[in-house]
Amino acid sequence: MANRGNAAGKKATAAGKPSDSRAGKRRDRNKRVGARIPELGYYLIVTDTEETEKNYFEGLRDSIPVELKDRLVIKVERAKTVELVKKALEITGQESQYRIPWIVFDRDQVKDFDEIIQTAEKSGVGAGWSNPCFEIWLYAYFGEMPVIMESYTCCDRFAEKFEKVTGQKYFKNDRELYRKLVQHGDEKKAIQMAERCYKRCMEDGKWKPSEMWPACSVHRLVEEIQNKIYPRPWKKSK
Repeated sequence: MANRGNAAGKKATAAGKPSDSRAGKRRDRNKRVGARIPELGYYLIVTDTEETEKNYFEGLRDSIPVELKDRLVIKVERAKTVELVKKALEITGQESQYRIPWIVFDRDQVKDFDEIIQTAEKSGVGAGWSNPCFEIWLYAYFGEMPVIMESYTCCDRFAEKFEKVTGQKYFKNDRELYRKLVQHGDEKKAIQMAERCYKRCMEDGKWKPSEMWPACSVHRLVEEIQNKIYPRPWKKSK
């Protein structure tokens, strides 16, 4: 009887070893994942375009000083407009290191523009929107945000402005877009201008993003990131 008891005890001990081993591995893996989380932030930016917004934020990412690249990380993904929030939540759920999710999109012809923004904010996802289009934010780099309601008109007029200021043609698929904007424009003043336009709309009683034009909130994401790169010279908009 004693021998059988000892044998059973040995089996129980043996049976417990694999689970203990797996638990230890999970703990070790969690520690490794935790060690990889950059102290300045792991941003996930989900946009509904393959070109302008994506190229812009990848350019911003690439501009991060080498000594900060392990401390501040930006990942840009794409999804259909109606699935932006869902995609952001899915990725943050699967890849928990991406703890600062944002969606970036513009008014254009989006029917549920306000609803998407509300859903994002309620879900803890930042919403960087532009009205009428992303180019209205890019315009601010050159010192103006003209009153334009139509997206296509805004894009065409910005292309003219871009060529006039930089001497180069504007292409939505330009991977050097961000660098050129910073080189020929003023990002700090652009943020200040965008914030003024945003607040002016609010003062005029325009509370819905779909009614706020020219305006955007994407500048707040850019400012947040820049404040982490250059904490001293940058001051948050009031």
